[in-house]
Amino acid sequence: MANETLRLKDIGPIREAEVRFGDLTVLVGPQATGKSILLQFLRLLLDAGPIFGTLRKHGLNWRREVDSFLELYLGEGTRGLWQRDQSSIAWRGSPVDLDGLVRSKRSRGKEKSFFIPAQRVLALSRDGWFRPFADYRAGDPFTVRDYSEKLRVMMESPLGRAEAVFPQPKRLKSEIRELLSRHIFRDFHLEVEKAGPQKRLLLTEPRQAAKLPFMLWSAGQREFVPLLLGLYWLLPPTKAPRRGSVQWVIIEELEAGLHPKAIEVMLFIVLDLLWRGYRVSLSSHSAHVLDLVWALRNLRECGVDPGKILGIFDVKSTPSTVKLAETALSKEARVYYFDPDAGTTHDISKLDPAAKEAMEAGWGGLTEFSGRVAEIVAEAVAASGGRE
Repeated sequence: MANETLRLKDIGPIREAEVRFGDLTVLVGPQATGKSILLQFLRLLLDAGPIFGTLRKHGLNWRREVDSFLELYLGEGTRGLWQRDQSSIAWRGSPVDLDGLVRSKRSRGKEKSFFIPAQRVLALSRDGWFRPFADYRAGDPFTVRDYSEKLRVMMESPLGRAEAVFPQPKRLKSEIRELLSRHIFRDFHLEVEKAGPQKRLLLTEPRQAAKLPFMLWSAGQREFVPLLLGLYWLLPPTKAPRRGSVQWVIIEELEAGLHPKAIEVMLFIVLDLLWRGYRVSLSSHSAHVLDLVWALRNLRECGVDPGKILGIFDVKSTPSTVKLAETALSKEARVYYFDPDAGTTHDISKLDPAAKEAMEAGWGGLTEFSGRVAEIVAEAVAASGGRE
């Protein structure tokens, strides 16, 4: 694997962060520690040309200045993140001239990454349809605007003219569709209503003829539908395993708004992304994500049958699902903790619960609370002599 290492220094809350990306990379840590900043800089380095081209297409001008560009790209209020005499970036072992990059006239190139932002729910308006790029303010993050526009364009394709957006026989593996129906959509279908002056998405229950507009969906369904359609973008219904030139998938807060069972489904879909050859980078506040990384590491070391992985997800063993499990065991997973006090990153990829460093033993803080609860309850039970 190539030296896919990104190093940021003195950028916003980051004093010094260094991440070497694996096939699956997970960033953990408290809010506002720089995880999103690092992922957005990763995307910029992979796709500067297409990003500049999109901004220029919509008439946005950063006057070839770093501060102005960052406000367009990262969002309003980020102008001061870059300190000219201190901030630096290194990618694949080489320094990056950010001033030179934003002054360049680059506007072309095929996208190598697909970014699913944490604020993906903003892609849908109250009317239940996707907002175009120009519908946002100039100070809204580029990743949100671009994601919304991609989904809008996709839904103007034959996908948006189909009877049902979900389920579709040729979209997603049948095992994944079954999991989504069971844990997220229940008996509902996702459909496009075209009768009115404007298209909108509805959740429908065929047996009861129920039709629920966007504002009546559960919080989890509102969060998940834009995520589902991003996955449709990445998982084409053709013999091609990947979409065009895209090699990297970046997902912020994969678990946002989802029930634990729905998070499990999303993690199974991550295995599908890995099987298709994507490199997947996640930011997360969910112990479920690290549970999977920990399980894959230990099961691989034990040399177990891949079917054991399928048991984690309560998925039947089929030729298709076994391939996903086999691929998952062959991939390198890395985990980095963003330290809020030091402003640095720590490689905690071993996820050793017996590690001396609390940040690794507590899996970046994701298991500390449950550990304290268990300890206090155990002490109370012991002190009471086990009385009920």
